[in-house]
Amino acid sequence: MSLKIDRGLFKYDFIDHHAVLCVPVDADVKDIRKRYLQIARRLHPDSNTSATPTEKKLASELLSKLVNPAYEALSGERSRTEYMIILSQMGKRLVQDSASIELTTDLARQLAAAPNIDHSYKTAIAKIAETQFNSLQQVIPIIAQISELNLVYLMRSAGKAFAASQPESTSNTPLNKKSAPPPPPAPPKEDSAAEQYIRRAQTLIEKNQYAQAKVELQDALKLAPKSGRCHSLIGLVYLKQNQLKMAKIHFDNALKLDPNDQIAIAWKPKIDKALGQQSSGTKVTPSAKTGNKQPDKSGGGGLFGGLFGGNKK
Repeated sequence: MSLKIDRGLFKYDFIDHHAVLCVPVDADVKDIRKRYLQIARRLHPDSNTSATPTEKKLASELLSKLVNPAYEALSGERSRTEYMIILSQMGKRLVQDSASIELTTDLARQLAAAPNIDHSYKTAIAKIAETQFNSLQQVIPIIAQISELNLVYLMRSAGKAFAASQPESTSNTPLNKKSAPPPPPAPPKEDSAAEQYIRRAQTLIEKNQYAQAKVELQDALKLAPKSGRCHSLIGLVYLKQNQLKMAKIHFDNALKLDPNDQIAIAWKPKIDKALGQQSSGTKVTPSAKTGNKQPDKSGGGGLFGGLFGGNKK
């Protein structure tokens, strides 16, 4: 059985790991792991003693060539971050190429016209997940169908409003069918989930819990990679962790996205100066009181003084 998939996002030389596991593209690591364990138990040769040798061989191939690589890509912090950035860029590319995109299933066409995209998309994904691996011979077509739903969701999330048209038949239907006028484009907005991550991160920063704040902001960036506010805050976190080069990268990004960002404006010149001293051989030594420890909870003093500490009573 061929494992080649040429529909949905796969059509663009992109491996749709979310489609393989049948999880939404914004699924968190816990949900991804839970889904992976469900699939692994289903496909492992020891879990189904009644399967024929042919079925066991196919199950093993699906597990080793599709499912395991998908889980590895989506569970590792670095690989997941890189993958989500590419996925975000893919959504923008699909919007530009919408005139040439065709949907091949009724479910995808219905999702394209759904008024509540988030609810309709996640409901469809959850329903498919229940039976995705019931018939191993149908797994590849089902993954292709899921990937087509992911394609539609990415385009809708990128701000592309689709024409609400009813298919005349089950044949391929152009995505930009002109028989019905498109609704007005959805206004650009920062993802509400990303906003929740950012708010939690701010609370953690105020408590000097920088490691946890960084995790929240990394998740926010996966959903809103062009959020200047998010880049600014994670730059601050890297600054607090004495990772000046990473802080500079994110402050630079913040200022590109929002030249008026006050955190980046306040800290970037100081980081540039400190990095300049380091490159010229001048050592930046900690104060006698703090030694090599993290800044105290008040956040006061030195390059790594807390931005939020000054507001505390």
